[in-house]
Amino acid sequence: MFKKVLSLILAAALLCTVAMSFVSCGDKADDDIKGMSESPLAIPELKADFTVPENFKIGFICLHDESSTYDLNFINAVLRYQEALGLKNEQVIIKRNIEETEKCYEAAVDLVSQGCNIIFANSFGHEPYIAQAAEAYPDVQFCHATGVTAADKGLANFHNAFASIYQGRYLAGIAAGLKLNEMIKAGEITAEQAKMGYVGAYTYAEVISGYTSFYLGAKSVCPTVTMDVQFTGSWYDVTSEKNAAEALMAGKCVLISQHADSMGAPGACEAAGVPNVSYNGSTYEACPETFIVSSAINWSPYYMYITKCFAEGTDIAPNWCGGIEEGSVVLTGINLDVAAEGTVKAIEDAIAAFKAGTLNVFTTDSFTVGGETLVHDLVSDGYFHESEAISAPSFDVRIDGITLLNEKY
Repeated sequence: MFKKVLSLILAAALLCTVAMSFVSCGDKADDDIKGMSESPLAIPELKADFTVPENFKIGFICLHDESSTYDLNFINAVLRYQEALGLKNEQVIIKRNIEETEKCYEAAVDLVSQGCNIIFANSFGHEPYIAQAAEAYPDVQFCHATGVTAADKGLANFHNAFASIYQGRYLAGIAAGLKLNEMIKAGEITAEQAKMGYVGAYTYAEVISGYTSFYLGAKSVCPTVTMDVQFTGSWYDVTSEKNAAEALMAGKCVLISQHADSMGAPGACEAAGVPNVSYNGSTYEACPETFIVSSAINWSPYYMYITKCFAEGTDIAPNWCGGIEEGSVVLTGINLDVAAEGTVKAIEDAIAAFKAGTLNVFTTDSFTVGGETLVHDLVSDGYFHESEAISAPSFDVRIDGITLLNEKY
């Protein structure tokens, strides 16, 4: 009994340590950390070519706070943006832990009352409340991450934004596939045992697009790879994400990634010694034995874009999607102590191919659906045109090679 209690205490301590040790992409130079390479796709320096009015104010509505990897990534982008523009603290208002309920509308109204010219909300479920606020306050610009309704609403002051993070997921998948190849070569697993696990929040297109692009990146270098996906039904739940990762490992998944916002899954991987590809930033300091790489969206370019539009009196696009060229898709450095040899070069080559326009993530000759080639309205020129019709991901196809263990969310 004592041993069991001690084990639980140690596990809890590990999760607490891990939860406080997340480092967002770009928080510190990756090559300053022992064992880490320089980032192949680092956050670029922000430079303003416009002047912000002295009375300008911007408000941010976040679903959680800095304990969530997702929200921390947004907040760090706010700080970079604020520094680049020299904005005073009273010009930048961040509201944390705002639920996807009427609380979001109330938060938006409060930001309007404080004189905010632009209000930005960061979670999918915030969208109807932000749209409601946009209708009520036509003189304020409302911007929303991950949303899908701005174009249909037709409001001049309501906008959606996202980034081509499927490219970053694909790059991270290459690192995962090369790690599987290394494990096969070392005799740790057979080619048929190259199964990854993925902790997903919901069965939204955003999550499906993300785990599929990650899988396709791995498959591009490890053809025998398969993947199981376990959903949690929450964007942020340390226990559920930890349990999901442990269940995947019990199901013989030998590498884990995630689209969920806590350190539950990386912490479970570190405890079990299973390689992990994180999301939204580096977990190297807490998980040095298992962390490989992480992709993330850099929201700073979008903040700069909407502020420039306001300052110059130009329209903000109803849908905006930044990619590698805009600095909106970034990677951490690569943990050279865990990643397979050649990972940095392989990722750099893929980045060059993305920039040259010769690499598309969802090429229809790289996967099948029920054994058949995908036929879809968004397929042309041999690939699915993700984030072009709208900024948010649209790829919600269940492809062969990926098994969904639960779909109730």
